[in-house]
Amino acid sequence: MEDIHPARLRAADADRERVATAVQSAGTEGRLTLDEVEERLTHVYAAKFTDELTALTADLPRPVPPWPGFPLSRAALRRHPALRLHLAVVVAVAVVAIVRWAVLGAGFFWPAFPMFWLVVSLFVHARVRSARERARTAVPY
Repeated sequence: MEDIHPARLRAADADRERVATAVQSAGTEGRLTLDEVEERLTHVYAAKFTDELTALTADLPRPVPPWPGFPLSRAALRRHPALRLHLAVVVAVAVVAIVRWAVLGAGFFWPAFPMFWLVVSLFVHARVRSARERARTAVPY
C-alpha cells in the first residue's frame, strides 16, 4: 500500500481533462513536441493526485484571461440585485434632475454633470462586481 500524505487531494476526471486540454493546447502552439504531449497525456490520465497534475503543467505559461467585456449586461443585472438597485437610483435621480431643469426653465442643461458621474459610478460598480466574480471562479491548473 502506498504512503498517502493527508494534504494530497485526489484528482477528479474534470481535473485531468482540464490539464489534458492545457497540454494539448501547448502542443498545438508548438511549446511541446508530439512525443512530449503523448508522454504528458499518459501521465495526466495515470495521475491520482492533483499535485501530480500540477507538476505536468508547471513549465507551461498560464493562459491569458479573456477580456471581461462590457460589465453592465442583462446577465450581470440578473445576477446582482445591487446593480439593479444602483441602476434604478441612477435612472430616478436623472429623471428628477431633468424634470427639475425643464420645470425651472434653465437654459443651460446642468443635469448632464450629475448624470455623468452617476453613470460612471454605475460602470465602476459593475466592473468591480465582474472582477470579484472572475476572481471567485478562476481555477488554476
